[in-house]
Amino acid sequence: MTTAPVTPESVLEASTAQVKELNERVVTEAKKAGNVTLDVYETTFRSIADYTEKIGAASPIEGVSTAAQAQANLTRELTGAYAKAARTLLK
Repeated sequence: MTTAPVTPESVLEASTAQVKELNERVVTEAKKAGNVTLDVYETTFRSIADYTEKIGAASPIEGVSTAAQAQANLTRELTGAYAKAARTLLK
């Protein structure tokens, strides 16, 4: 069995292939981490919205209740829009 001689070109090609493979793995793992981060973000802000809603519902003042409900709805809508846009970028 004969092996090809080691040339600068062959070393460069091998190194380039290794760097390309590493870059692909880094991008894949970064996307996974980004999705996990977005899951936590969504869960956290939905919990905040739920808590805001509960606080508003517990208030005997109608204006406070209405404002808290509006704030909770806004938080949910913005969270959903941001997460959807971010997930699109992670594809």
